[in-house]
Amino acid sequence: MIKMHIYMHIGQLSRNCSFSMKNGGGRTSRIRRRKLLTSSESRGVNESYKPEFIELKKWLKDRKFEDTNLIPARFPGTGRGLMSKTSLREGQMIISLPESCLLTTDTVLRSYLGAYIAKWQPPPSPVLALCAFLVSEKHAGDRSPWKPYLEILPKAYTCPVCLEPEVVNLLPKPLKAKAREQRTHVQEFVSSSRDFFSSLQPLFSEAVESIFSYSALLWAWCTVNTRAVYRKRAPRQCFSAEPDTCALAPFLDLLNHSPDAQVKAAFNEETRCYEIRTAVSCGKHKEVLICYGPHDNHRLLLEYGFVSIRNPHACVYVSKDILVKYLPSTDKWMNQKISILEDHDFIENLTFGWDGPSWRLLTALKLLCLEAEELTCWKKVLIGEIISDTNEKTSLDIAQKICHYFIKESKAVLQKISHMKDEEVALINQLTLVETLWTEELKILQASAETLTSLQTAFT
Repeated sequence: MIKMHIYMHIGQLSRNCSFSMKNGGGRTSRIRRRKLLTSSESRGVNESYKPEFIELKKWLKDRKFEDTNLIPARFPGTGRGLMSKTSLREGQMIISLPESCLLTTDTVLRSYLGAYIAKWQPPPSPVLALCAFLVSEKHAGDRSPWKPYLEILPKAYTCPVCLEPEVVNLLPKPLKAKAREQRTHVQEFVSSSRDFFSSLQPLFSEAVESIFSYSALLWAWCTVNTRAVYRKRAPRQCFSAEPDTCALAPFLDLLNHSPDAQVKAAFNEETRCYEIRTAVSCGKHKEVLICYGPHDNHRLLLEYGFVSIRNPHACVYVSKDILVKYLPSTDKWMNQKISILEDHDFIENLTFGWDGPSWRLLTALKLLCLEAEELTCWKKVLIGEIISDTNEKTSLDIAQKICHYFIKESKAVLQKISHMKDEEVALINQLTLVETLWTEELKILQASAETLTSLQTAFT
């Protein structure tokens, strides 16, 4: 992903997959281009002749899969993805990947790790089993039957847990907090699994500590977290109670993301294949894309390691401390107002979007701007009723001040990133990723400021 590659995850979040052929959509390192590119610009360069894809094709064929619709290709501005060989019609099956190609916990239990997992107490999680298998097979090198798939997996990822601390510090405050939670989660995941890895020592001539290192397990965790498709399995005693829903899907996981894509994707219990069908037609030699879900850019970066350009779901989050930043400090009812918002779930998910401040943000500000004599009307505010022109105007003015505060902050961070890119050459790809996020947020805020200015004119 950073080269810029944006590696994908098709599953995990019940992934409402959608499909599109977009003139250059992709993952973060390949920052996605807009849909209005000409067909000549969007035409991909066939990469199916490359040794790693030739080997993958043979490997898939041995497992009863041979795709006739899609081929690996590299696209301008987006990087590696899958290209349509022919025109695709609406409703057409584009991928039907047999269960034999999927890497699941069943795969792990059938392997040399199965006996060790079965007897380990407390039972390991399904994700731990998958990570242990990935690290073991990668360590096996040429001896691994999964080598053709492992060879095309990313060597590194750009989820926040993989970013350098000085780069994480540049993230927007809400995302920075989640990034640190993610790092803590992975560190605990690794440290709590050490005894299990030690139990695997009879399988290896080398010390397990060197094989199951933090960096190896981080790579495996990111592989599962960013690339797995949703494939639910019934609970089994050999695993912990954590849901067993992840399956790695070779070839299929080359598909890139577009928020506009439309497909139907699921595991077919009758055919025993993971199937993807188009919901729209697609022209020949176009990049075929899926949608990982209606996620904002914070979620995409956190879970998949990329930012989507002009993402319709992108937004800028307003925290409680910023919410009250421009309200009168002398308001003796402020704590009560905040309590009302908290009690009615109006203190989280307050945002600016492409079309302006969200209804939730404006509603929270309207309640916070109520005069003492209007406070008894707070219930009316929460259901969208107008209390007074003064209240409407004041809340819009505060929203505009908050918006301009964020615009100033975004510009300052972008300037800092620009300086760091000159000085920290080794971090340039990570810095570019974060720069893209802030650039998108600045565009959203500028659009919101224009919307607010238009709304404010009604009260001038």
